[in-house]
Amino acid sequence: MNLDEITDEELFNLALEENEDAKNLLYNRFKFIIAINVQKYKVAAKRLGIDLKDLESEALFGFSDALSSYDQDKVASLPTFINLCVNRRVKKAIIKASRLKNLITKDAFSLDYVYEEFGSPLLDLISDNSEHDPLVNITKEEEYKELLQQISENLSGLELQVFNYMREGFNYQQIALMLGKDPKQIDNAMQRLKAKIKNIIEKRKNA
Repeated sequence: MNLDEITDEELFNLALEENEDAKNLLYNRFKFIIAINVQKYKVAAKRLGIDLKDLESEALFGFSDALSSYDQDKVASLPTFINLCVNRRVKKAIIKASRLKNLITKDAFSLDYVYEEFGSPLLDLISDNSEHDPLVNITKEEEYKELLQQISENLSGLELQVFNYMREGFNYQQIALMLGKDPKQIDNAMQRLKAKIKNIIEKRKNA
């Protein structure tokens, strides 16, 4: 059997049977999730004195947690569930190291975080790149949360899923894998949500 050609679910079932090749292939297939979650909290970890190797270890524990507790009858796909478990484990490590919740929030959801798909921060992603950027004054946490809420209410179900993964640093190909969609479909969703977000920002500017 060529393990490279079988589905995630089939690999998962083999891994449950203690098939080491299946476990290794699952890890290689989804190790990008670990890398992205470690990268996401790298700044916070550095400020809190957490060694990146320790953060990577926590992410690996989260990966193992996902494989041991995944329920195929649930709605979430395996890569989505892995991301949830890895993110939860890494975030717990950050919170345990410090009670500076504002620092954690800023590092995890900063307007200045550079999103891989666009090579630019959210500030640039949803702005019109004009001289008077409508997001320049939206720097307070409450205003940012309000903006995210407004964005969420105006996106379709797929667009919202794509947006949330995009904020976490996944590119369109990785998001397609996570959601089991065609990459072109995800790319189109990105373009639609980007246009919607620009429209929201413009309305906020003129309100």
